Amino acid sequence: MAGHSQFKNIMHRKGKQDAMRSKMFGKLAREITVAAKLGTPDPAMNPRLRLAITVARGENMPKDNIERAIKKALGNEGENYDEIRYEGYGPGGVAVIVEALTDNRNRAASDIRSYFTKSGGNLGETGSVSFMFDRLGVIEYDAKAASDDAMLEAAIDAGADDVASSGDGHEVFASQDSFREVAKGLEAKFGEPRKAALVWKPQNTIAVDDETGEKLFKLLDLLNEHDDVQNVYANFEVSDALAAKMGA
Repeated sequence: MAGHSQFKNIMHRKGKQDAMRSKMFGKLAREITVAAKLGTPDPAMNPRLRLAITVARGENMPKDNIERAIKKALGNEGENYDEIRYEGYGPGGVAVIVEALTDNRNRAASDIRSYFTKSGGNLGETGSVSFMFDRLGVIEYDAKAASDDAMLEAAIDAGADDVASSGDGHEVFASQDSFREVAKGLEAKFGEPRKAALVWKPQNTIAVDDETGEKLFKLLDLLNEHDDVQNVYANFEVSDALAAKMGA
């Protein structure tokens, strides 16, 4: 089990403005409503809903918003959403995975395809790039939650696969199958994590120059700003200077 891996995936790139925060809350609420509709509205009995609520809390979503999203599912209100995964290549041949919840498949596909095309990339078939990523769970804690050794020991006991600790905090990785149990075990010991989610982690990353990196960030921003898009992942690395400039 490695203690020094750096998982700097492009995910949840949320804006700093109030408008972007409102959009983020809207997406989180959509996931909560869908999770509650597909299962029971009781998070203790619905792992997907529990995860959605944990993520929402980690993003400081107000409790009233969370409860309203669950009540929306109980009242069978709103649209029915389809879960779709889009895959393609962005500028520089970088692999991109887009997870969406949409009430209009044609609109979502058309919009997302146009974003890829305008950026110089292309949208592919499902499975065209996901083989280059691992589907796994990540549980994050602040550095002050535990020492590196204590987190590593607890993660091993809980059944985790890997841990990366740094000054920014602890990242604990688990397989898709063991993720729920690992998260539960760590929560019992250290309390609620700052983030817990199933993600697509790239097996390898591609280093791109600043010009290509800027084009990629523009594509990611377009995708993340779309109401139907929930998460975006990509397998590239950029210079520290560009990352800081783009707020990544």
